[in-house]
Amino acid sequence: MAEISQPSGAWYFDGPVLRIVPGHGKGVHLLRSTLGELVVPLAAIASVSFESGRKRGRLRLRLRHGADPLVQATGGRLPDAADPYQLEVARDRLGAAEYLADAVRDTLQIEQVPTAEPCDRYLLPGPDVPLTLHASDGEVTFDGEQVRIAWDWGAEESKKSGGPRVLHLRDLRDARWAPPVGWENGYVRFLPNGVPPAEVKPQHDPNSVVLWGVRMAKDIAESALLTAAVVARLPHPGSSLPGLTTGGGPELLAKPPAAAALPAGEAAADQDTILRRLRELGELHRSGVLTDEEFSAAKKAMIDRL
Repeated sequence: MAEISQPSGAWYFDGPVLRIVPGHGKGVHLLRSTLGELVVPLAAIASVSFESGRKRGRLRLRLRHGADPLVQATGGRLPDAADPYQLEVARDRLGAAEYLADAVRDTLQIEQVPTAEPCDRYLLPGPDVPLTLHASDGEVTFDGEQVRIAWDWGAEESKKSGGPRVLHLRDLRDARWAPPVGWENGYVRFLPNGVPPAEVKPQHDPNSVVLWGVRMAKDIAESALLTAAVVARLPHPGSSLPGLTTGGGPELLAKPPAAAALPAGEAAADQDTILRRLRELGELHRSGVLTDEEFSAAKKAMIDRL
């Protein structure tokens, strides 16, 4: 086993997985301590690099695209202090850090991990729920099924006039995150199905909350973790079938409630879409991508929508 322990955290590599354990104390970012220990499977790793400086060094882990919902949600915009896939290394431990990086690279090559290929499912779980975000203009809670937004005094009147928001996970297609940078506010924005992205700024969008960044570390931790938790439970961007999530294998999302009656033309188009997806499900089942149980559950949900 290759390992290295530092005040900000420890990495342990035994071949099948890389365990990342956060450190303790005031020097550890709230996001890292809240996220807790991470178990990164070898198949999720794209590369590891070791950077040696005059006084200290740094280990950087890069994951395959689509392997981790936290990386998917934050898009590489986490500050270094909050990024769980970095480890600052003291000068007297540079040799151990270099040895661990070499061990990971050698194992990736031996096991022929397709490091350049994107993943079609998440190989790491999303953050545990429930989660709460205390944004600058409201409070957001996510329990794994619903996103609830309650506005406070800092919200624009256009938001408060609409009252609290409840967004069901099944009605969302994405969640986007941006940290506050300089004088620019950050935000968390939820994108409902069938609704084009809002052209207004987040402070006027009823599906967004604003991050002023006054409590920088707490804002980044709460907002990034909640966004990642939502993203982890939505269909994976690499999934070919809408309505399927691949966070831990193909599992059908909860069946949506009965929709309001549609005009005849729209209803026919919706039926055509469902029938086409049924044919796609059959092809995936015949090719072995879906098991008998997964195929039966997905087929039943599609038929129920007819």
